[in-house]
Amino acid sequence: MDLLDFGFDPMMIMGDIKGIPARVTAVHKERYELICENGECFGRLKSSRYYGAGTEEFPATGDFVLINYNLCGDSIIIKTLPRKSKFARSDFSGHSAGYVKTVNEQVIAANFDYVFIMASLNKDFNVKRIERYLALTWQSGALPVVILTKADLVNDFSQQIREVEKVATGVGVCAISALSGLGMEALSGYLKPRNTIVFLGSSGVGKSRLVNALAGEELMAVKEIREDDSKGRHTTTHRQLIMLKNGVMIIDTPGMRELGMWDAGTGLGQVFSDVEQYFGKCKFTDCIHQTEPGCAVKAAIAKGVLPIERWKSYESLKREAKFSDEKAAYLREKQQWQKGIAKQVKADARLSLE
Repeated sequence: MDLLDFGFDPMMIMGDIKGIPARVTAVHKERYELICENGECFGRLKSSRYYGAGTEEFPATGDFVLINYNLCGDSIIIKTLPRKSKFARSDFSGHSAGYVKTVNEQVIAANFDYVFIMASLNKDFNVKRIERYLALTWQSGALPVVILTKADLVNDFSQQIREVEKVATGVGVCAISALSGLGMEALSGYLKPRNTIVFLGSSGVGKSRLVNALAGEELMAVKEIREDDSKGRHTTTHRQLIMLKNGVMIIDTPGMRELGMWDAGTGLGQVFSDVEQYFGKCKFTDCIHQTEPGCAVKAAIAKGVLPIERWKSYESLKREAKFSDEKAAYLREKQQWQKGIAKQVKADARLSLE
């Protein structure tokens, strides 16, 4: 088994580090599905590296790791290699040590090249959701591609494409039908061997059907959506990396709607460059773009060169990002306070024994 076919870059290993490289293809609580030069295997984390005082980042689907290979049982994962891209959310529960909880960034998918942002052309079409997914994708370090699915259900989707192109500057926008094959040829430029693609979209958008169409076989169960609201349920129960026959890898990610705007400043700036171009042009350097005189943002809105909808979308996502940052900061502060209390309790206990 050649791990290069799974996107491995030998430059990920710097210095004299022991271990066999492997890629995580699925995560099941504390057990990991892996692929390495010896084929498929399972692995568990080396406790001293990952728990307690360990400093290694917990692996996610798509991560490259180093393992001590075990032919007769679970291999031991000893190191998580550097990532080129990642999707993460705030882990507000964390791994406990006594009664003290940690607050960390929880990576749920890593090392992907493209993100297929999928939106259905039926009743569930939502430009604001696409804006949010674009910000998350740019923040991840990968390249976004907007895929408008179920094109066979509408007679004319030109208006929807124009709406998406307004908010997705420089991003590929493709309207397809995995059922009829309409527009599928537009995806060929992204479907190259060794590329890894994440599918991002709400339930019922057609992710499983597209995976099956790209694979040329039934890899995932397809459930019909509800007719009353055009929504469905997640058919995948865990995050998994799938290698297609053409050498393309796909990560399907249930629960991606739980992604928060963790440290999303770069992503927002990329998606809303038409908004942020006015920052710094206001009369006052501390302008918050509300009622201040000489506000460049408000002037652009008044002139009609900046649509009010774009500004409202930016404000909404900015508030979400701020809430995520503040919540994480609050919990980190609480964590430090709890640790201080725990240390004091231990110190008091030692004094009482003396």
